[in-house]
Amino acid sequence: MDVSVIDLLLALWPLFALIVAGYALRLRGFPSEAFWPGAERLNYFILFPALLFSSLARAPLDNPALPGLAGAVLLALGLGWLALLLGKRLRGWPASRFGAITQGTLRFNTYLGLAAVGSLFGEQGLAMAALMLALMVPTVNVMSVWSLTAERGLSARGLLLPILKNPLILACLAGALVNLSGLGLPGGSDRLLALLAAASLPLGLLCVGAALKPQELGGEIPALGWNSAARLLLVPLMAYAVARVTGLPSMETTILVLFFALPTAPTAYVLTRQLGGDSHLMAGIITLQTLLAAASLPLILTLLNG
Repeated sequence: MDVSVIDLLLALWPLFALIVAGYALRLRGFPSEAFWPGAERLNYFILFPALLFSSLARAPLDNPALPGLAGAVLLALGLGWLALLLGKRLRGWPASRFGAITQGTLRFNTYLGLAAVGSLFGEQGLAMAALMLALMVPTVNVMSVWSLTAERGLSARGLLLPILKNPLILACLAGALVNLSGLGLPGGSDRLLALLAAASLPLGLLCVGAALKPQELGGEIPALGWNSAARLLLVPLMAYAVARVTGLPSMETTILVLFFALPTAPTAYVLTRQLGGDSHLMAGIITLQTLLAAASLPLILTLLNG
């Protein structure tokens, strides 16, 4: 992976600075407590889908590395899922706890991931990452919903409806369809989408910081510790092994490892609360992983780059 330590640090420190800034702003009550939920919704439903749509609409779908990347993504997710199912069987986790652990292990902070890829590889990297997300987002969402509802059962409609209504998945599908149609982004629509997309990642990172809940770190120290170690160290090492086995090129390997080294998604807390999971544990996992990722993300990428 041809990325120097200096490149990594220069790419990553501004992203974590925005996360810290978001936490500090909310702590000081600026601009107001009501601002942050609205900002999150604006980003989730409008700005971030615009970024994914425009990236996929222009992505090189004929890239010969795509089949290998898709296979590596699904293989890595499948191995992680099997390990979690084995852990549930051995430890007897109830669905409320299993759902939080699953999301802490397999979900990822998309804002941080795309911002890091964009800093390291520019438009080419963003297009490749968007293609990965088209596979990873629906797959991980299905795993997350199932893990939270496994004990009480869930119909196929109940499992798939949240996936089909997910704005990120819809944006990926629409972008891929526009790409395949050959229509492109005419009439200045590319510029409009670029303006929306440019606002997405910095606002998203500020919202990540604002959502941190340090008060939720108490009482679950062992679970928080091993889950964070699994997500931030073991899972990316597994992804690297998969990349080597499947023969991925250098840039694709870096992007794959990076996404599997990210802290879990802040939106995991919302899903956990909606489906009756252990929201206290989930909030602690999100907070601790995000804090630790400031050190673990450059560390894991530097080690694998050596």
